[in-house]
Amino acid sequence: MKKRLISIYRELETGHRTRKTGPMERHNVQWFIEANAPIGNRKPSSWWPADSPFEVMVGAVLTQNTNWKNVEKAIANLKEAGILDPQAILKTENSKLETLIRPSGYFRQKAERLKLASRKWIEIKAKLETGDWKPSDTELRSEWLSVTGVGPETADSILLYAFNMPVFVIDAYTKRFCEHYGLFKGKTYGEYQEFFESNLPMEVYLFKEYHALIVEWAKRNKKDNVKRLKYI
Repeated sequence: MKKRLISIYRELETGHRTRKTGPMERHNVQWFIEANAPIGNRKPSSWWPADSPFEVMVGAVLTQNTNWKNVEKAIANLKEAGILDPQAILKTENSKLETLIRPSGYFRQKAERLKLASRKWIEIKAKLETGDWKPSDTELRSEWLSVTGVGPETADSILLYAFNMPVFVIDAYTKRFCEHYGLFKGKTYGEYQEFFESNLPMEVYLFKEYHALIVEWAKRNKKDNVKRLKYI
């Protein structure tokens, strides 16, 4: 299964390079935990478009129950207002914040959650900057899961794309991808995550690229048009 997962990855990667479409562009992003940078000479993937790790976190919160185009509009509003910063968000009146992020939907709920996540960001950043706290992915994941409105997918997206920690992000696309290729059929988020993490090298670069390629694959292959392969 390990060889097959890598083989499919290479197939998807080759197909993407051939098409030269989609959002998988390289951005110059300074990540928080340089010690966890991808091994080898490859540069970290920046498929997740952001100008800073904090923007990644904001996007992860806002993208819940909406599409990325709506998130981009909301983030653009925050940038234009000059408050794409954790301290600034906390100081902003809820009514103003709700107006700015309205394009992402559920704006009242997300405004509250964005403030909670911003407070957690400040807390984590302060602990990291002391140099005394070097959390494992499990510890950092628990910190984010303690924030109201942050579930496993959101927390793992933050860990992988903002903190460069090797956790594989699972979403509905991933499950459909597994079903199509006959790779695995689990019942829980954790089971799917264990499947990928136990069958792939624990490389941040690979996890980012694979997740990105799965998302692009799913967008090209609509659910009703995907021919399912036999499980092996």
